[in-house]
Amino acid sequence: MSPCDRALVDRGVLDLEAPVARYWPEFAQAGKSTLPMHHLLSHRAGLPAIAASLPAEAIYDWDTMTAALAAQQPWWEPGTRHGYHVFTFGWLVGEVVRRITGKSLGTYWHDEVAEPLDLDCHIGLPAEHEARVAEFIPMPQAAQDIEAELIKRAPEMAQKAVNNPPKTVAQMNTRAWPSAGIPAGNATTNARALARVYGALACGGEVDGVRVLSSRAIERARTVQSSGPDAVLFGMPTRFGLGFVLPIEGLGTLSSKPIFGHPGAGGSFAFADPEAHIGFGYVMNQMATGMSPDARSLRLVEAMYASL
Repeated sequence: MSPCDRALVDRGVLDLEAPVARYWPEFAQAGKSTLPMHHLLSHRAGLPAIAASLPAEAIYDWDTMTAALAAQQPWWEPGTRHGYHVFTFGWLVGEVVRRITGKSLGTYWHDEVAEPLDLDCHIGLPAEHEARVAEFIPMPQAAQDIEAELIKRAPEMAQKAVNNPPKTVAQMNTRAWPSAGIPAGNATTNARALARVYGALACGGEVDGVRVLSSRAIERARTVQSSGPDAVLFGMPTRFGLGFVLPIEGLGTLSSKPIFGHPGAGGSFAFADPEAHIGFGYVMNQMATGMSPDARSLRLVEAMYASL
């Protein structure tokens, strides 16, 4: 979802064909010694969930989460299927970044991307920004009940992908949540910052003289790696590049565009369109159902393209 791993590839310090265990030796447990890095980025690693039940506070403990993932046996043979690694994606990719650079993903993001581009985007929010953060507003109770029932009826893997460790919207409104490093779940930002970083990616990797990625890396990152029924998201069709979500049918104008980006829980959405040279960002605090772009952002997208 972020350019971090791709930047390491540009520098020649990360080989996407190499086993993850080359950079993170403990990851070799449970038959994962040869699992290649590109499987992590394309949601093909078979590690969308941790089988052992974890307490709620574990989500704030980086070492607990990465140790559990290192020990976890894949839920399917890596490379044979794909399934959205809802929260585990951030710890998996983030630990590789930490092993290579010695920095947390949040610190690496700040130093290499956010600060050079002057982005108001934080993975681990400093205390001085706390008063600026909008409170999340939960979905209406009826929608919460429907979602809870859907998760309750889901297979164990899908249940644990979403809710192990357990988490709530109320928890997201505590100080502990934004200050923690939960890369796949708690970047704190605004639409302007998302549009700017994706704008750089839409323009060959550079904006205002600051280069985020090489154009070659961007082309590889937005090449389809996974497509078809998602093993985690109840069989719904998904498409992934390397770290980015690619469009599917049913998204109106976007279905025919060469975009790459990512939706977020509750309705947030950001993407790059390299053909139109546009970066788009939408964020909200009123939560909506699911993780797909919702009607609010799609109306804005349609208006944006209509204005070109």
